[in-house]
Amino acid sequence: MTDRYSEGMRMRRAVLGDAHVDRAEAGRTDLDTPFQNLITEAAWGTVWASDALCLRERSMLTLAILAATGNFEEIPMHIRATARTGASQRDIMEAFQHVAIYAGVPRANHAIKLAKETFATMEAADNAD
Repeated sequence: MTDRYSEGMRMRRAVLGDAHVDRAEAGRTDLDTPFQNLITEAAWGTVWASDALCLRERSMLTLAILAATGNFEEIPMHIRATARTGASQRDIMEAFQHVAIYAGVPRANHAIKLAKETFATMEAADNAD
């Protein structure tokens, strides 16, 4: 493995948590290994590992970009990751307000719906502990 891959895996675990990464890795096949290596090195080992922005800011940017581009399936995972990145619920709502203005109200509205559902699930899990 490359240094960038190792750094990417470290960052991926720091942001998404060991349980999430372990589940993803358990599902890895020969077919998707090149893709998994690419995102681990490029997204996690390069973009997320850069010290130019803090993890809180990266979370906010990522969530806004996902919402603005209509990639809603990734939003709950990145909302859950905010427990480790430091982005607050208010930070996330501010990011989605930017989405509403610059990318469209329907996309922001759907992202907010997903965020509220995910926050409720996270709170229920916290209260169950």
